[in-house]
Amino acid sequence: METTTFNSTLIIQIISNVIGGLAIFLLGMKYLSDGIQAVAGDRMRRMISIVTDNRLAACGTGLLVTTIIQSSSVTTVMLVGLVNAGVMTLQQSIGVILGADIGTTITGWIVAVKVTKYGLLITGISGIYYLFTKRELNRFIAMLVMGLGFIFFGLLLMEKGVDPLRSHDGFIALFSSFTPKNYYGVIKCIFIGALVTAIIQSSSATVAITITLARAGVIDFDTSVALVLGQNIGTTVTAFLASLGASVKARNVSYAHILIKVVAVIITIPFFFLYLKALKLIILDSMEIATQIALAHTIFNILLVLAFLPFTHYIAYILEYLFNSKSDVTATVSKLDVRLLETPMVSIEQSRREVLRMGEVVGEMMKTLKGVITAETDKKELIDRLFSQEELLDRMQEEIVIFVTKLLSQELISTITKESQEQLRRADEYESISDYIVYILKLFLRLREAKLELDKDEMDDVLALHSEVENYYRMVFDAHRFRKANILISAKPRSEAITHLFRKMRSRHLCKLSEKQLDPLICTLFPDILAGYRRVKDHLLNIAEADAEEIRGEIPALALAGIET
Repeated sequence: METTTFNSTLIIQIISNVIGGLAIFLLGMKYLSDGIQAVAGDRMRRMISIVTDNRLAACGTGLLVTTIIQSSSVTTVMLVGLVNAGVMTLQQSIGVILGADIGTTITGWIVAVKVTKYGLLITGISGIYYLFTKRELNRFIAMLVMGLGFIFFGLLLMEKGVDPLRSHDGFIALFSSFTPKNYYGVIKCIFIGALVTAIIQSSSATVAITITLARAGVIDFDTSVALVLGQNIGTTVTAFLASLGASVKARNVSYAHILIKVVAVIITIPFFFLYLKALKLIILDSMEIATQIALAHTIFNILLVLAFLPFTHYIAYILEYLFNSKSDVTATVSKLDVRLLETPMVSIEQSRREVLRMGEVVGEMMKTLKGVITAETDKKELIDRLFSQEELLDRMQEEIVIFVTKLLSQELISTITKESQEQLRRADEYESISDYIVYILKLFLRLREAKLELDKDEMDDVLALHSEVENYYRMVFDAHRFRKANILISAKPRSEAITHLFRKMRSRHLCKLSEKQLDPLICTLFPDILAGYRRVKDHLLNIAEADAEEIRGEIPALALAGIET
């Protein structure tokens, strides 16, 4: 083999190809992830929403979500956000993490496909299609394919950059010092793999670099396996950094990720050479080196899952014992966390849940208001509860607005943009309803302060209107919760009926004024009470309209993607 002589031109070419190729590879990973999330994102929303304490279900969710996102680091950061928001338990998150460990190996298999020479062609064709197609779904499919093209083209550039190194004595000597001929060499390789992955913060990229070096003949299979072990540790850094500043429970997610990976690698080190022999019994010599590395990566993570999945509750118990969360102070009232913004589909689902929670609080306020109205004496506990619930909804709306506004600042598919806007609208409507409920409460309190009471007919009218509006709330809220597109068919007639009832009651009150003398305060406040209920009804109708508009807008895009609504 001839020794390569380096000159400035060759050095620049090598650096350009390796760094440029890595950048294009990472860009391809992003395009691939964004494209898959756009096409299959609604399914991902459902997967996250059904995570239970069932270890296998949680593991399966982690595998599928990471296959969609194409990054175990992003999945783990998302879990930190969900646990920090109180949506998911630590034990549930550990199951998802283990599934994500298998899901992230998919990238290795993509890299192992030897079609790098077609990368630029794939990018060109999909790029042209992306520019000229007008349908949004087709644009995201083109982005997905373009991402694959970038991945293959980036790998090709890295291979070209690495190729001259395999015949240079200095680099051969350098890499020879990192071969796992003994346990010291194994530990050095693991350390290098972990360090590089921690710096790049992408195990997919470092696995791709490992495969590129192996294809060029710079490193052998044994070295690749040791490097991959280190890369499994290095990938935990991203979630750890994301957990800084989060609650103790959320930090425990990153600690669990680190603990599992480090323990798995430490257990493997004493048996590394036996592990290599076992791998070589499974992996055929006739396989291409990239396929061998991808398979070794997958086998390690499958073994890791088999070893740790039965003990997720013990891992959670140990971490919760070591890092007590009693000192956690929750400064927010909503279950939203900025870490969720990494995955827009999960962000929009979580903000949707919070808007629904606002709706639930409104329902509780309606019941409490009736209790205050029908009570013979002031019930301070109920009155205080209504005021505190109104303040709660004020804070929830503020936090939802901040969160969704940050989400809207990203590049989103039109369905998520539309849903985000409708969520802001609904949050505002629910908050306005709470204001009117408290407004009605204050009117009744004014009457009681003046030692006045509504007569039986007036009280019957108020309770009848309250009952109608409360039933209307249940109908609208159920449609919101279960995403009923045809809500306006029944909501509009009911709204008109309530308006008619309001006018009838107001007219009856005006007729009474001409028949007998009433206290001026009752003359003023009774119509205001009725008007307050009418305003509650109007805001509920606005929510029904928002539901109908959002779901009508989603149906075409989801149907094209083959997603059931």
